[in-house]
Amino acid sequence: MIDAVDLFCGAGGLTAGLIRSSINVKAGYDINRYCQYAYEKNNKIPFIEKDVKKVTKEELLSFYQKSKYKLLAGCAPCQPFSAYSNGKDISNDERWPLLYEFSRLIIQCSPDFVTMENVPNVVKHDVYHDFVNNLKKQGYFVWADTVNCVDYGIPQNRKRHVLLASKLGDIELIKPTHVNNHKTVKDTISYLKPIESGKVDANDKLHKAVLLSEINKKRIQASKQGGSWKDWPEELILNCHKSEVGKKYVGVYGRMEWDKPSPTMTTHCYGYGNGRFGHPEQDRAISLREAALLQTFPKNYVFCENDEINVRELGKMIGNAVPVRLGEIIGQSFNQHLVRLS
Repeated sequence: MIDAVDLFCGAGGLTAGLIRSSINVKAGYDINRYCQYAYEKNNKIPFIEKDVKKVTKEELLSFYQKSKYKLLAGCAPCQPFSAYSNGKDISNDERWPLLYEFSRLIIQCSPDFVTMENVPNVVKHDVYHDFVNNLKKQGYFVWADTVNCVDYGIPQNRKRHVLLASKLGDIELIKPTHVNNHKTVKDTISYLKPIESGKVDANDKLHKAVLLSEINKKRIQASKQGGSWKDWPEELILNCHKSEVGKKYVGVYGRMEWDKPSPTMTTHCYGYGNGRFGHPEQDRAISLREAALLQTFPKNYVFCENDEINVRELGKMIGNAVPVRLGEIIGQSFNQHLVRLS
């Protein structure tokens, strides 16, 4: 049995996936207290609200006292490494040192296994290469590559950099499971009750669509599946899209396509103008429940305790999450690694 601790656990996407693969997750750490209810309610595991910089060797080792194999997972916030940060001054972003803190805890606790997941651009930064070099200095065998989640049964074109490390021998992520059988938007959300812009399903408070302005209603009505704002009549096109730079951004104000995977879910995936987040046929942006399903959270995953929906916070929780299915694939990879070594 592998025992794990999940640093930067958020709402529990990675934890839920590891549990599905029969890994025994002992605790989750995160600085965002808003994630606690979802994490504990769904996974039945303690959530510890704490800055990773203050996490000690002693408290982590206390979770591993009877462990045969120890896994430390740490999917640090990806915003400092994201392509969306290009052109912005993020030199003072307090999240930059988090990989160094993760590295510190690995050196101090010496787990058998390590995993991290981040955006592909993480490899462009020195902190990532320092992280990998520190693993190798500690005797870890390291596998790392960028994978497209859609090849593993996730209904979303989401490219992520995944790292696996083991002190026991060579390790790798299991081979893609859905290369010729991608799951689609239709497979994932078509069964949900139709709702209108600004409305909520009475039986599922998370299945709620943000209210569209009148002009955005006209824009989505003029939009085709997989199309762009270029399909609109002239009077609906924004001035910013008429500039040479703006003409390149054809993925905003778009509808998803039923028969293809969705675009990457982001922290603003509930907003029609923030990407190709329009519902394939209903005149609205996707709901938070639809976003969660596209992130492979199960339909019964509960994200908040009461009826007051904080769309911004829930959008962050869902968009930032490791897809549950990817967490499951990571867990299966460690399990198969042990089988090969036995």
